[in-house]
Amino acid sequence: MQKEMGKNDFIVSKTDLKGRITYVNKIFMEMADYTEKELLGKPHNMIRHPEMPKSVFKLLWDMVQKGDEIFAFVINKTKHNDDYWVYANVTPSFDENGKIIGYYSVRRQPNPKALEIIKPLYSQMLQAEKSGGVDAGTKILTNLLHEKGVGYNELIIAIQE
Repeated sequence: MQKEMGKNDFIVSKTDLKGRITYVNKIFMEMADYTEKELLGKPHNMIRHPEMPKSVFKLLWDMVQKGDEIFAFVINKTKHNDDYWVYANVTPSFDENGKIIGYYSVRRQPNPKALEIIKPLYSQMLQAEKSGGVDAGTKILTNLLHEKGVGYNELIIAIQE
């Protein structure tokens, strides 16, 4: 079953440097069908959907570990194997010395028109990953960005608007 976020909903979570959940808001728990106790201390990828390209997560981790923010469309799975799409913004959290100490993510309802672009792209990336691994999925995305003459965040933000 497909779940949908409300127009004014925001899913918020924080993780440590290893991606273990340190904070979730109520809407996160409601969408994912987990309790706070079931989520805290667990890897954030426990809600990763199998139809989500690994190459998108590689890009996400590469960017936030460098200290950059990233925007992404993500399909997640719930405790009961339902799914839901989000438009995510992930940013590193810094201590007073500028050292990354964790990650902060805010997700909201994706633009349905954006998903019409993202779903076939992710499907193509997944197919490429099956035979050529993460690098093959990344190549599909890189080729699209080159063809459009834009950066990754620029493309994602543009199709969300």
